[in-house]
Amino acid sequence: MPGTSRIPISLRESFNTVKRSRPANTLQVLNLDLVRNIIFFLFVLRWTRRVLLKLKGRGLLGTLAELYGNIRRILYGYFLRLPGVRTKVQKDVSEALAKLQTKMVPTNTTPYLTIPKEGWTEDAVRKELETLATMDHTRWEDGFVSGAVYHGEDDLLRLQTEAYGKFTVANPIHPDVFPGVRKMEAEVVAMVLRLFNAPPNAAGVSTSGGTESILMAVLSARQKAYVERGVTEPEMILPETAHTAFRKAAEYFKIKLHIVACPAPTYQVDVRRVGRLINSNTVILVGSAPNFPHGIIDDISALSKLALKRRIPLHVDCCLGSFLVPFLEKAGFETVPFDFRLKGVTSISCDTHKYGFAPKGNSTVLYRTRELRTYQYFVDPSWSGGVYASPGIAGSRPGALIAGCWASLMSVGEAGYLASCEQIVGTTKKLAERLRETPSLSTELEILGTPLVSVLAFRARNLNIYDIADAMSAKGWHLNALQDPPAIHVAVTLPITKVWEKLVADLEAVVEAEREKERVRAVEGKRAKGAAVGDAAALYGVAGSLPNKSVVVDLARGFLDLLYKT
Repeated sequence: MPGTSRIPISLRESFNTVKRSRPANTLQVLNLDLVRNIIFFLFVLRWTRRVLLKLKGRGLLGTLAELYGNIRRILYGYFLRLPGVRTKVQKDVSEALAKLQTKMVPTNTTPYLTIPKEGWTEDAVRKELETLATMDHTRWEDGFVSGAVYHGEDDLLRLQTEAYGKFTVANPIHPDVFPGVRKMEAEVVAMVLRLFNAPPNAAGVSTSGGTESILMAVLSARQKAYVERGVTEPEMILPETAHTAFRKAAEYFKIKLHIVACPAPTYQVDVRRVGRLINSNTVILVGSAPNFPHGIIDDISALSKLALKRRIPLHVDCCLGSFLVPFLEKAGFETVPFDFRLKGVTSISCDTHKYGFAPKGNSTVLYRTRELRTYQYFVDPSWSGGVYASPGIAGSRPGALIAGCWASLMSVGEAGYLASCEQIVGTTKKLAERLRETPSLSTELEILGTPLVSVLAFRARNLNIYDIADAMSAKGWHLNALQDPPAIHVAVTLPITKVWEKLVADLEAVVEAEREKERVRAVEGKRAKGAAVGDAAALYGVAGSLPNKSVVVDLARGFLDLLYKT
């Protein structure tokens, strides 16, 4: 028609095709946008929830302080990686490790790096064993070592050795082959359960040490939360003074950690802050009776009430208190509630190889119910080697250690443990009293908190505590250096009870010598020493005060490497 433009047929068909397909394409675009919006909404919701939980748990100022600390740590990490700085740090770390190597790896002994072509005679082996046993070392036998060796005297040691010899090849993984070991292990667990006032349905297992006991308790709590509540992002609330094995458990089992301060003057965990940090992902709360650094028992009663109210498992770490804490009341010492008599306590770890005087490599983890224990079990019904089941991390275990543990408990008995509690805790009280009442010590050293058991921690008011630690080491003492705050602790053992007065005398002499050094520095117009000097400060002084701990990690890894250097 005139005045009407005609569209070519081919173009018209193309237009119609696009027109017909447009609704479908539009729908696809809308669907894609909807998915994106949903994902974005969930992302925002997830992070908003995290921020709100952080604010609830830490408060605004606490959250900002934590953010500042994280930023400072990250920036300092980048600073340590700068070419010049990194070279200097590596040089310092190498020098520190070289110094450690001279102390740890002897050069005056013969290294044996290959299996001998012909086996040695028994006499030759015995001679070399005697040489190794008498190598120069800190004299724990004379009571100069804090903790480390929880010795039950020579008669018990001989009995343990005899028990070990009878069960050298025994392995609890085969109870039909070694029924005696199975019986002894079950009885050891039953005895410790009774010691901690466990209810009738309680259960437990033996482990290789406190670390494994703690790992198992945390694993059980994580699995319980997953099975019963569907928790896939587990979190644990931990006092800053709790044993580092809990941090290891968090790393192994992918559990988010919330560290709670244990402020002066009590150095107990702040229960109010613990309560604020609890959320739907919390799988376990933790308390110590006592903790390793300061020997302080947390307010387990308050933690128990909180755990009951929020329906969350509470683990009490009694590894260090072990066979002392249960006897405090009977021995006439001050004590506080800490065990299964508190309804909120769901698990307890207790080292039989500490103040139970069993051979090293013995501990127990106890549960309020058998159901809680099953959460730490590993069972594989489909392995080609047959159905496999183990109660904990280990498969094969040394039955000889179980025999030694059983023999120890049966030999010492309740009366023996009560007597050792009176002797060890009594010595700790005397040591604390002497530190408080001796003028030359009380004006300089401050005991941290109110220790009730066998560990006594103290810090210096004016002197450098690590200088004091180094000077005590020079006198033959092996004490434990601490950080946050810088301090020293003494874990009293039976050997120490015989020489504690010498410990006080040497400490008094060291403090006076360090005071004299400071007076000389003042006369010379020099300022007081900084926070990090002496060998003990290699880990606890300079490195321990850095915002980024990578230097500490390098030193620690180097130390671990030295353990295997021939």
